[in-house]
Amino acid sequence: MIDTFIAHFGEILPFILIGFGAQIIDGALGMAYGVISSTLLLAMGVPPSRASASVHAAETFTTGVSAISHILHRNVDWGLFARLVIPGVIGGVAGAYLLSNIDGAIIKPFVQFYLAAIGIYLIWRGFHFPPHSKSPKWVAPLGLVGGFMDASGGGGWGPVVTSNLLIQGSSPRHTIGTVNSVEFILTLSISLTFLFHLGWESFTTYTIGLLIGGVVAAPFGAMLARHVAPKVLFVAVGIILTLTSAFGIAKYLGYIG
Repeated sequence: MIDTFIAHFGEILPFILIGFGAQIIDGALGMAYGVISSTLLLAMGVPPSRASASVHAAETFTTGVSAISHILHRNVDWGLFARLVIPGVIGGVAGAYLLSNIDGAIIKPFVQFYLAAIGIYLIWRGFHFPPHSKSPKWVAPLGLVGGFMDASGGGGWGPVVTSNLLIQGSSPRHTIGTVNSVEFILTLSISLTFLFHLGWESFTTYTIGLLIGGVVAAPFGAMLARHVAPKVLFVAVGIILTLTSAFGIAKYLGYIG
């Protein structure tokens, strides 16, 4: 019995580590769970369809735990939350319907180039102009666009919303906590049909590993967002955004299979 448990644990451990690492980054910086976990699963030879199903199913749960953790650490700006959540859900649901007839790959490369430029700017600004918090003006349109992009399967909610709120001067800690908390409701609204359609078939070894790792990591990500200096968060968000966008661009140009 012990040998069987060890064998199963050894099989699931790599996926637990992937989920843990991806959620630490996402919880601390407000983005990249989907990109990092999907990329690593594909690199391990997981078929794209199974990788996508596993990440979406696990993310529905990890975003919930992440939201609770950020709320407990007082990282959520409830005024900003209220301004983001309804436009985000509307954008996500609209995207889920419209993108069944539109090829999201057409606009994705342009978004990747845009986000790469934003990432570079955030790094530069973090080093040259330490952030001073102020209330962002463009929130509802940002929620609509972020939700729509997320529904396309590109995982655009965090990169689009977090980065643009930071550019507008929103507090890094509260931006990350709020964007992560809204993401739970957004992910749930987009994924419900997908999950009901797949049923328990989506809960593979990959999903269980990602879920366990993500749930364990969520409190640590929220803790980092609370205690790390705003300047460091600014630069770290810029670096992650630039790297993930550059990966997407390289893949689109054919440099990565």
